[in-house]
Amino acid sequence: MELRHLLYFKTVAEELHFRKAAGKLYISQPPLSRQIKELEEELGVQLFERNNKRVLLTPAGEYLKKEAEKIFAQLEESRQVIKQIQAGVNGKLRIGYISSTWHHQLVNVLKEIPEVFPYVKTKLYEVPTAKQIKALEEGKLDIGILRTPVASEKLQIIPLFIDPFVVAVQKTEQVFSGSEELKDFLSGQHFIFFNRDYAPDYHRKLVEICQRLGFTPDITHEANNVHSILRLVESGLGVSIVPQSVRQQYAQANLSFIELPPMPITTEVVIACKAENQHPAAKWFIEKYCGLF
Repeated sequence: MELRHLLYFKTVAEELHFRKAAGKLYISQPPLSRQIKELEEELGVQLFERNNKRVLLTPAGEYLKKEAEKIFAQLEESRQVIKQIQAGVNGKLRIGYISSTWHHQLVNVLKEIPEVFPYVKTKLYEVPTAKQIKALEEGKLDIGILRTPVASEKLQIIPLFIDPFVVAVQKTEQVFSGSEELKDFLSGQHFIFFNRDYAPDYHRKLVEICQRLGFTPDITHEANNVHSILRLVESGLGVSIVPQSVRQQYAQANLSFIELPPMPITTEVVIACKAENQHPAAKWFIEKYCGLF
């Protein structure tokens, strides 16, 4: 059995009309009928029931049609993977990240890429988690550095680290002796949070933390990246709750970071990509980046 036999059979099975199938294949009808007959003789089965009015698949034909569809789908997937491999050597590596994960580990890996893949151009996109998931599923991003939850059956998720939350305030020497004292302080503050529509799960967690402390936050300002949030805090416009990992990034800023009392609310940083992604530069990046945690 040759691949062309399967292609001819699949086309007739889809059209259920020999003349239309022949036209679709850019061949005449007699050679097509001959190829189908050869296939039936080789398999020792009848694949079509034909009369002057219509063409129908036999049970054996129905089964072969499903198998042929699987084979051609696999061939198409292999073709795409081969293109990805070639693109990985000479093309682009598209990386999505969220603002609160922009740290020195990412920079260090990016610096090494030109040495390993000199013809690959790295493209960085600051994108919220929800949009990253969609872009990864649609093949518009190769890698995503984001925070859970990542509700997608199409993506492979690689955990990096659990990130607890801390309170960010303008530089202060004030010390809080307990959760009640911290609550009294925070309940009288203006809060600066991520926009609810931009990062809905993140926003929900921050509000839940305040509610567990015993108050509802007065959200006065909203922003779409951690840099803007912390600059507003530094300017004295309010306080915020941010992942602990950003503390290192803003060590030189005029900020203080206050530990929260123990509570089961954290965020997890992960890498996401399509499970079948064979992009060599993507695989190298993931291994290198994950090795830093």
